[in-house]
This record gives sequence, C-alpha cells and structure tokens, in this order.
Amino acid sequence: MSYLRTFLPWIVFSVLPSGQWQWAAVAALLVAVALIAQQRQAGTGFDALIIELGSAGFFAILAAVAFADPDSGVHDYSAALSSATLALIAGVSLLIRKPFTLGIAKRSTPREVWSLKPFIRTNVVITAVWTAAFAVTAAVLAVIAHAGNAHSTPATLVQVAGFAVPMLFTVKYVAAVQAKA
Repeated sequence: MSYLRTFLPWIVFSVLPSGQWQWAAVAALLVAVALIAQQRQAGTGFDALIIELGSAGFFAILAAVAFADPDSGVHDYSAALSSATLALIAGVSLLIRKPFTLGIAKRSTPREVWSLKPFIRTNVVITAVWTAAFAVTAAVLAVIAHAGNAHSTPATLVQVAGFAVPMLFTVKYVAAVQAKA
C-alpha cells in the first residue's frame, strides 16, 4: 500500500485524459502536496518522502509549462519525462546513500532492523531495480513518442509495466530475503 500511495500523483497524471494534460499536472501536484502534508502530519520523516517531494517539484514545473504553452512539444514526451524524473530521483537517492525505498520500508519494519546491513542492502537492491525500470520505461516511452504514438495503448502498457514489474520484484525479493533470514 505504501508504494501505491507514494506513486499516486504519477498514477493520477497517467489516468487523466492526455488532452487535459495541464489539469492532470495540477491534479498530480495537488495529490503530491496533500500526501506530503498528510504524511508529515503523521510524523513521517522527509527520508520517507523522497519520491513525493520530487513528484511535487516535477508536477509544479510541468503544470507551469503546460499552462504557458498547452501545445508544447513537452506534452508528447510528458510520460517519458515522468519516468525519467522518477529514474533521476531514485538514482540520486542511491548516490546519496538514502535509497528511496528505505524510508518506505521503515514504515512497516521495527526500528531495531533499520540500521542492519541486510535491511539496507535489500533496499539498495530494490531501489536499483526501480531506478532501472524507470530508466528503461523512459527510454521506451521516448521512442514511442518520437514515433508519434505518445498517447497510445502501447504507451499506456509500457507505463503500467514500468510500475508493475518493479513492484512485483519488490514483493518477491522481500519475501525471498525474509525467508532466507
């Protein structure tokens, strides 16, 4: 459930009609800001809100571009840019040794486990898989957009796979790590 909440702004953006992309960006921004506010009020640390904070920034910029020029070429590449942004956020979280999944995992893991090497290593692996999935998704969506099919069924399927594959990996990998421990 934590991952669905984390990626809710992106889901909102992807399911709203592409012809209304400026409003989809605003809706996604509002969802991101609401999630951040709700989670901060519940005591969640910023380390568990890396994706949400990046989401708010991305959708604020995208909404500004979309309203400034609704016919901008950015529209056709917005899905690819979304995935590329997620890859960047996730990749930077790895580079600064704060994998974004670590904060999410801490929500459902006892505090005494947080500093253990296997817990941290598991989250590095999971974040790396999410990063790779986002990067591959961005590349494929850019190719699809370049071919003139940015808002097509294949593009939607690629977006869904870009979230479903790493989510399934996360579930299976965590189960395997827990079984091994």
